Amino acid sequence: MRKIIPSYVRVPVLFAIVFAAMEYFIDSGDKPAFLKYPMVSLFLGVFLFLLVAIEIVVNAVDNVTYHLLTEEQKKQLKEAQALPFTESKFYKGILKKLTRSKTIEQEADVMLDHDYDGIKELDNVLPPWWVYLFYGCIVFAFVYLIRFHVVGDYTQEEEYLAEVAQADKDISAYNLIKPDPVNVDNVVLLTDAGNIAEGKNIFAANNCISCHGANLEGGIGPNLTDKNWINGGDVKNLFTIISEGSSNNPVMAPWKAVIKPTEIQKVASYILSLQGTNPANAKDPEGEIWEATTTEQVTQTKDSITTKEVDIK
Repeated sequence: MRKIIPSYVRVPVLFAIVFAAMEYFIDSGDKPAFLKYPMVSLFLGVFLFLLVAIEIVVNAVDNVTYHLLTEEQKKQLKEAQALPFTESKFYKGILKKLTRSKTIEQEADVMLDHDYDGIKELDNVLPPWWVYLFYGCIVFAFVYLIRFHVVGDYTQEEEYLAEVAQADKDISAYNLIKPDPVNVDNVVLLTDAGNIAEGKNIFAANNCISCHGANLEGGIGPNLTDKNWINGGDVKNLFTIISEGSSNNPVMAPWKAVIKPTEIQKVASYILSLQGTNPANAKDPEGEIWEATTTEQVTQTKDSITTKEVDIK
């Protein structure tokens, strides 16, 4: 077998198997195990060295042994090595164990008396691999029957629901660590009711009402429904202020560590959706009137993205 697979194939394959096994079984987080743990790199280096050393030693022993053979033995060795793999004793032995087939010389022992126009029938046994597989299927079916129909283990519906629940958990965990797609460069104004409602809930949940009021009429913070703005009144300005805080008003702290960029986008969109509503007890205007030119607004919904021209106040 060693002659069939050359050393330049054996060594990389064995090393790759051990390397893959260590990466699979060693929990190294987001880094490969051989980078995170120096001992793994050391082990792999020693293992590779031993593989190469073993190959060198075995080849040296083979050379010494070959020179100790007689001429007749060398001739027999060359003839054995020249045989195709399918003619080797190893291959024939494996094939015989798997099939239990008879040689042509032994066919007379299993020949039946049936004769169909000169075609004779051999009473060969079933291949052992097929028989064992058949028995294995019977055992599996018996265990399955007892487990799911007698004992009453989980049903397919329960298994499906459990996998869906686990998938939801995995998605939620991934969403906590994945990079947020929204930033100040690509943020756009959202106008669909679903995103506006989510923005309102986030606004309330993070106690923004205490400074700006339940209807954005202002309080400690400025009125967010009039035309006057201290730091600019479009979605990009609002996104920046909510995320980074205001240098003009130290009370307005940065919220980027608390609210994700996609949520900040929804809060900013919610604020702009209440422009001109003139709530009761509105605070006096602060800052300067924001007169943005007509610009392109991207309206995002769950099913489509449309573009239209509007006036941003």
